[in-house]
Amino acid sequence: MTLLSQKDMEKKQTNNNYYFTQQTEDAIVLYNTSSDPVFKSRIFTQHLYYPFYKMAENIIHTFKFYYMDVDSVEDLKLDIIRMITEEKLQGFDPSNGAKAFSYFQTIIKRWLIKYNNDNYKKLKQVGSFEEIHDYDDTTSDLFKSKKVKISQVVDLFIEQCYANFEQLFDKEADQKVADAVLVLFKTRHDLDIFKKKALYIYIREMTDCETPTLTRVINKLRDEFRKIYTDYIDKGYEVEYNSI
Repeated sequence: MTLLSQKDMEKKQTNNNYYFTQQTEDAIVLYNTSSDPVFKSRIFTQHLYYPFYKMAENIIHTFKFYYMDVDSVEDLKLDIIRMITEEKLQGFDPSNGAKAFSYFQTIIKRWLIKYNNDNYKKLKQVGSFEEIHDYDDTTSDLFKSKKVKISQVVDLFIEQCYANFEQLFDKEADQKVADAVLVLFKTRHDLDIFKKKALYIYIREMTDCETPTLTRVINKLRDEFRKIYTDYIDKGYEVEYNSI
């Protein structure tokens, strides 16, 4: 592999919309097989930093992982790059047929799911679902009213599904579809379509899945939502539907 200068690399990346190329895959192998720290540093700077930076950026904004304990998205991207280089880069093994793009994309997304959920819990004013039911009715005016907005139920549903994601969906195809559905719930305020058939088509276009897979995943997600919703009702809460 010919190592590029920093200027040539930036020019090449600017002209290449697909940032994670076969050259990136090859560079990862070179990086992992080399014992020369100077050579590894050059490989990382010239061939790996930008692809991982763009991958982190795309995943953060695509799935709206904006619950952070750092000052900016830029800091979060750098934290992701640090996590990859310090914990995950050496673990990539192409001999099992894995492609680096999919491998590291999955690692970053799973890391962000946990990171986002942990920070979301810190920011919530009410606390977790279990904590809600630990309150006595005399301790808070909010719970004296025994009312909860449907938007809170939906947000809790999303959080609980991501927290138990791999337990709910052990197949990669199901995880892909479930992730797409949950993203739609998470970004529901930005959606212009709400008809069931249109949403089905939209999700199929996003995931390229078969209808039986989509139906199976949606049924499981529906069951999870029903559990949370029913638990509120059983505890005597009135669900307000004025804001989704």
